[in-house]
Amino acid sequence: MPSIADHLPRAWAEVDLAAVVSNARTVSRIAGARLLPMVKANAYGLGAVPVARALEAVEPWGYGVATPEEGAELRRAGIARPIVVFSPLGPATVEPCLRADLRPVIGDLEGLAAWQAAGRHPFHVEVDTGMARAGFRWDEAPAWRSAVAAAGAACEGIFTHFHSADEAPASMVRQWERFRDVLALLPDRPALVHAANSAAALRGPDYAADLVRPGIFLYGGAAAGHEPATAVRLEARVVALRTVAAGDSVSYGASWVAPAATRIATLGVGYADGLHRSLGGCGVVELGGRRVRVVGRVTMDFTMVAVEGPVALGAVATMFGGLVSVDEQAALAGTIAYELLTALGPRIPRRYEGAA
Repeated sequence: MPSIADHLPRAWAEVDLAAVVSNARTVSRIAGARLLPMVKANAYGLGAVPVARALEAVEPWGYGVATPEEGAELRRAGIARPIVVFSPLGPATVEPCLRADLRPVIGDLEGLAAWQAAGRHPFHVEVDTGMARAGFRWDEAPAWRSAVAAAGAACEGIFTHFHSADEAPASMVRQWERFRDVLALLPDRPALVHAANSAAALRGPDYAADLVRPGIFLYGGAAAGHEPATAVRLEARVVALRTVAAGDSVSYGASWVAPAATRIATLGVGYADGLHRSLGGCGVVELGGRRVRVVGRVTMDFTMVAVEGPVALGAVATMFGGLVSVDEQAALAGTIAYELLTALGPRIPRRYEGAA
């Protein structure tokens, strides 16, 4: 007799591209600005190429990635819009950016010199207004403004990054003031000014400027009090069932012991697939229309849950994207939705629906 594994995947992600597009339209409507969607990290785990193709429906200005390799992947897939690489430009990345027609981000004089030595190609300047991660410091603008100004129209854009747009919105006021001070020092305003991530863009047009850079909200993570359409569901099959007696332990380390006879369902998903090990003993998943608790440690390939009522082999459990949102599951794991989504492993097939 064929086994479940002969014709059904053990785990997969259902990606709703129509929801991604709907979330993008929400951001655009509230911010009142054109989009520069962030599709880095494989579109936060959902698949950069399918997501970018779907987002063509909203006519974004371009797309944001983290590395030249990510940009080159989009080019190979036929994405023709501008692509900005949001990592500091180094000498080794000049040629890959040129080869794939990518806009680098420049935040130091060395990177600027290396890029200009290759010709007058467009780039974006990063201004550090408090993130302290990369970019020209706002309070050192007199030392670098002339070099940037000398690039002329090749300096296509200038931007900053809000560090606490969701947790401490008032911090944006100070960063925005610093950013505007820098813009006032430049002899010519670059054509494209941008600063707002999902949380900032969803607060309205105050920080929208010319472009906004939505990320997590597109992919189903809440931001600035706005609930997005669900963009992805992580699903797994029940691959084994058993009843354990009171006093029996479950999973490695015997960290969970049954208080009474308990029905245990083993799900075909584990931390190698992106389900955080920290969810052991505290995570909650949807199975049979109910919320059920993860018991014992999450293992590399499997997760065990305590169930009540009829459950059959092959039944589908939803790790997040159903009764349990990605934000709730992330909180239970002690992390954020970004990390849960980008942790989705390569052996998790992505199934796409609602393609634009």
